Amino acid sequence: MVSKTDDIPASVPDCNPVDLADEAGDGARDSNESSKTHLKDSCGCGHSVDTAMVNGDGAHGHTEEAESKPDGNGEADGGEESNEQEVIVIQDTGFTVKIQAPGTEPFDLQVSPQEMVQEIHQVLMDREDTCHRTCFSLQLDGNVLDNFAELKSIEGLQEGSLLKVVEEPYTVREARIHVRHIRDLLKSLDPSDAYNGVDCNSLSFLSIFTDGDLGDSGKRKKKGNELEQIDCTPPEHILPGSKDRPLVPLQPQNKDWKPMQCLKVLTMSGWNPPPGNRKMHGDLMYLYMVTVEERHVSITASTRGFYLNQSTTYTFNPKPANPSFLSHSLVELLSQISPAFKKNFTALQKKRVQRHPFERIATPFQVYSWTAPQVDHAMDCVRAEDAYTSRLGYEEHIPGQTRDWNEELQTTRELPRKNLPERLLRERAIFKVHSDFAAAATRGAMAVIDGNVMAINPGEETRMQMFIWNNIFFSLGFDVRDHYRELGGDAAAHAAPTNDLNGVRAYGAVDVEGLYTLGTVVVDYRGYRVTAQSIIPGILEREQEQSVIYGSIDFGKTVVSHIKYLELLEKTSRPLKVQRHSVLNEKNETVELCSSVECKGIIGNDGRHYILDLLRTFPPDLNFLPVEGEVLPPESQRQGYPRQHRHRLACLRQELIEAFVEHRYLLFMKMAALQLMQQKANKDTKIDVPAITETSETSSESKDEPTPTQTAASDPPSATDVSADSTSPTDSSTPAATPAATEGEENSSKPTTNGPLDLTTTQNGECKSPLEGKELEESIPGLAQAKELAETLVAEDGSCIDPKSREVVLNACKAVGSISNTSFDIRFNPDIFSPGVRFPDESTDDVQKQKQLLKDAAAFLVSCQVPSLVKDCLDHSSVPMDGATLTEALRQRGINVRYLGTVLEFVDKTPAKAQLEHFYRIGISELITRCAKHIFKTYLQGVELSALSAAVSHFLNCFLSSFPDAVAHLPPDELVSRRKSRKRRNRVPGGGDNTAWASLTPSELWKNIASEAQSYYHFTIQCESADQVVEKYGLQKITLLREISVKTGIQILIKEYNFDSRHKPAFTEEDILNIFPVVKHVNPKASDAFHFFQSGQAKVQQGFLKEGCELINEALNLFNNVYGAMHVEICACLRLLARLNYIMGDHPEALSNQQKAVLMSERVLGIEHPNTIQEYMHLALYCFANGQLSTALKLLYRARYLLLMVCGEDHPEMALLDSNIGLVLHGVMEYDLSLRFLENALTINTKYHGSRSLKVALSHHLVARVYESKAEFRSALQHEKEGYTIYKNQMGEGHEKTKESSEYLKYLTQQAVALQRTMNEIYKNGSNASIMPLKFTAPNMASVLEQLNIINGIIFIPLSQKDLENLKAEVQRRQQLQELGKIEEPTEDSPLELEDKIPID
Repeated sequence: MVSKTDDIPASVPDCNPVDLADEAGDGARDSNESSKTHLKDSCGCGHSVDTAMVNGDGAHGHTEEAESKPDGNGEADGGEESNEQEVIVIQDTGFTVKIQAPGTEPFDLQVSPQEMVQEIHQVLMDREDTCHRTCFSLQLDGNVLDNFAELKSIEGLQEGSLLKVVEEPYTVREARIHVRHIRDLLKSLDPSDAYNGVDCNSLSFLSIFTDGDLGDSGKRKKKGNELEQIDCTPPEHILPGSKDRPLVPLQPQNKDWKPMQCLKVLTMSGWNPPPGNRKMHGDLMYLYMVTVEERHVSITASTRGFYLNQSTTYTFNPKPANPSFLSHSLVELLSQISPAFKKNFTALQKKRVQRHPFERIATPFQVYSWTAPQVDHAMDCVRAEDAYTSRLGYEEHIPGQTRDWNEELQTTRELPRKNLPERLLRERAIFKVHSDFAAAATRGAMAVIDGNVMAINPGEETRMQMFIWNNIFFSLGFDVRDHYRELGGDAAAHAAPTNDLNGVRAYGAVDVEGLYTLGTVVVDYRGYRVTAQSIIPGILEREQEQSVIYGSIDFGKTVVSHIKYLELLEKTSRPLKVQRHSVLNEKNETVELCSSVECKGIIGNDGRHYILDLLRTFPPDLNFLPVEGEVLPPESQRQGYPRQHRHRLACLRQELIEAFVEHRYLLFMKMAALQLMQQKANKDTKIDVPAITETSETSSESKDEPTPTQTAASDPPSATDVSADSTSPTDSSTPAATPAATEGEENSSKPTTNGPLDLTTTQNGECKSPLEGKELEESIPGLAQAKELAETLVAEDGSCIDPKSREVVLNACKAVGSISNTSFDIRFNPDIFSPGVRFPDESTDDVQKQKQLLKDAAAFLVSCQVPSLVKDCLDHSSVPMDGATLTEALRQRGINVRYLGTVLEFVDKTPAKAQLEHFYRIGISELITRCAKHIFKTYLQGVELSALSAAVSHFLNCFLSSFPDAVAHLPPDELVSRRKSRKRRNRVPGGGDNTAWASLTPSELWKNIASEAQSYYHFTIQCESADQVVEKYGLQKITLLREISVKTGIQILIKEYNFDSRHKPAFTEEDILNIFPVVKHVNPKASDAFHFFQSGQAKVQQGFLKEGCELINEALNLFNNVYGAMHVEICACLRLLARLNYIMGDHPEALSNQQKAVLMSERVLGIEHPNTIQEYMHLALYCFANGQLSTALKLLYRARYLLLMVCGEDHPEMALLDSNIGLVLHGVMEYDLSLRFLENALTINTKYHGSRSLKVALSHHLVARVYESKAEFRSALQHEKEGYTIYKNQMGEGHEKTKESSEYLKYLTQQAVALQRTMNEIYKNGSNASIMPLKFTAPNMASVLEQLNIINGIIFIPLSQKDLENLKAEVQRRQQLQELGKIEEPTEDSPLELEDKIPID
């Protein structure tokens, strides 16, 4: 199964390209085999890990082993060996200790030497029999162990030691922790925290479909003979063709969640805190409880434990009751006074411990659910207390109360990173602090908008206010003091924080020692954008003018520089492609910078060098920045650029810069090679050949870029560049369009001359572009040798080369816009076209070059990256399923979302438009919901808090309901204050006493959406209502509802909404449950783990499954080490491991890993995220292989329901899903149902893959098999014939598939003839006919499983060493053939494809 949204970048919400180790681009890690097949021009198809080696000679392509570059990241070649040594050090062998707790039998516990004593505490507080203890110490031979000591440092602790759990006296803090812990235990099965989006809880429903843990259920059920008892009928709404899209099944009811009541009330008593004389008796605090039996009790927490006292609600009597039941733990006390508590608490803990740990562990960042049931609001003392104290995270566990976020963020960056253990420790610390900071910043931003934080400048109007809370600085996204006036006012002020965040992410990824950025989180909440930043020490005491020693505070009018900053930023210049340049200051003096002028350098009181305001880290996007007197290249002009944008801060994405530089590098190598050949030819024949530079400046030769590697050896490879040994990208798949100039054809930069626009012709991998790379290389003799020569030239430092060769390099450098004359090096000057920035006269040439480069990059985006995206969607190496995966696909190729209109227009003009219908539909719905989001943002700003739910439901009614005159419900009069006249000056930001929102009508909203689409995306939507849009573009209202809710943070009640009623609106204010923040933050990466993961994938791709498996297991360990147990990247790791386990025949292990992957995907990405849907499909396959048929079906039905809701039935992924369901149903002999699904799959495959595709042939075959099982031979024959024709045309007569199909046809014909004979016999002789017994084939499980494997792209390899060798040879042979252009393999859909043989996910 090729890429889909499977590769990591797609699943990492904030994927940062630099970290993805530059060499694995888009569908890279998976679809590389197929991407080499298309020798068409595609400009950014799969760059694959193992295409990173060239020896320009197309005839012998070697597969470079990834061994030589374990982490393609400029580290020394010995990297892998040393890494493995280090890893071994980390995994010290564990040992077992005995633990003796009061009142329980001693039990064994497996521990490892690196663990801290504290971790044993955590285990004990989680275990069923000791979970009620919190205040204890562990003692070894009477010595108390230090909580923060590592086990290996404790003397005498060894295999079999006995640790005693000793109860310790309570303090107020310990008593609070105890009560909090007991409350957590009582709430442990209650999902309300997940619905309310607090404490990093999130939902997971897998266990409902698998009835608990998968491992055991398989063994409990008897196999084989229970087939008949499986109820296979899916609910009506899941069947193909059903138009019903219910919402309620999204969250099936979990019977465990009906909470077993242990207590009615547990709160702090009103008698707190204890008066002085009771304090001296050891009273710490008082609790008030009501048991299930309605007994009201008052409890004292004392240093010795908990006991009943004689107080009542109104009289204070702290004397112990009789009996007082003094107990060290609250649970022991309650168990004595309430039999119901004892019974239910025990049952609750049993259930809690049975749940999969992944259902309980907190996620690193909060995930919010856009739907929730009506949850009863129960009394909860701890929640109430948390709301009224400024408690944040774990403050009361940290000495000194609030955390100094800046200090924590910067100190973790300064940790040593020389070897693997140090790096792991450092990355773990960075990740932990970042996730805590993101949580704190989110909480603070909500408090600011809700008006609960006092401003630091309370006298100013609300939009200008700034806030400090918990050592975090908050500012609102408005244009304060006309700072952004020339750049687009509020629109620019709204865009700046996200640009700044991208800058912080980029500099953080380069990770230069000594250069510091601020912790930055951008929160959108209730229509406001809040930026949260950590605070530079000392900045609040000084004026900004004094503190800025580098950069400019007024957009370039006054500029200063600083030698230390230049030195630090110089190190980031190469990886970030930022050119060092000079600008003029107000006195017309030249000032040197190595960043944009807005980037400010401030030395904090802590002596650290901080940079902030990184909003122009990346160069401007000229397609959206009209400049007087500047003309864009024709490719951009043809698409209607430049266009006016809301603001002037539009910049290119980092991914685009990388792709563009890569593309230029390829051009550079070709030019050098061609010139060398000309020199050679001139020597031989003395003929003048036209100079190569003519073709230089067209940036849009549509080309493949292979792996991003642009280090020429003359520069030391920096952390994000791939080292020179893996430089030189493969040329085999790159049609050389530019060198064509030597054949006298001036390169007319129309992409149509070769490639992308002509998409239909290349549907099944037959190359039809006019000038193929291979033919060209053959048509110019000796080009390959010249290439090699060119490489040797570039590899030198330009000193020892003869002048002729130096001239070659010089010309090539000039032609591609390199800033160096002796090696390839492209960088951008981010200040070009910044208003207010002036350049000195001597750099005029340079500025011209830079302007040209920017124009070329803008044209490259439109003429290369957009067509390449569309091409990837056509050959299904990229399959977006919803808005989020679509934007991910755009961003991976460096296309900003503001180009969505352009992309959709391009799809509209594509001849193969029908095969992109799913893409177009998702694009339209994304465009509409984004426009609606823009409108909703300003709409909400005018709503006061008391009318929020009414306003939101009114907006949703206008957006989605068919009810023509949606009327807003204003809050009832008795709540509206009588004293309106006195204007309060200082209102919270959302305090507008404003009812303008109520006048919005559906037709007005849709008019606004259409005009927003026109002005922002330059795309025309002719629709006046939701119903017209649904009709015209085939959208679903439920999908639109999901998209808008997720984008704006709305949470709605889960029930069936009637969108289409013309008599009453769909939503009432009771349906709006909550509004959540939408949070953007940096995702720190686990770099070592990632390199292991990549090397593992590379190994797997070369057929070394065992080694791959080991590397990926290692990666999993390292990921866990850095991220903790829950993370998207761990999810990808588990999925790949499960896949490998499955291929290597270990089904139970595959099942267990995939179960973890599903749970994790649900928890970290969301229960209906496209990634989760795919995880469900994989799990179903492994369940089937394990003989758990009913579970497999339930999982597939769940996946189908989710897919219907997320994107509807008409989607290529649905074909795969339906084939799976059809096959499983065939296996359990539900033939009629099976046919419904398989025939639907056939229809969808035919639509999206073309009627001649091999996928369609396979679909025909599957349908034929079911008809055969039903003994309807005529239909079976008809379908198999179709399949046979396709095989014959595509693969030729001699191919095994064609032969298999023709055998099957013969067999069917015999069966049909036999049946006919029997029928005739019966007609002729009536009841006494001698009937031959007919062979009806009930499907056997093995054959069904085999077909399942084929459609899911898995083919088994018996793992003997010899086979592996053969396979490896085969891989290499195929690659050579492909590079010679001999095999035109069918695109991605033949079950015979190589990458199917070695399934990488």
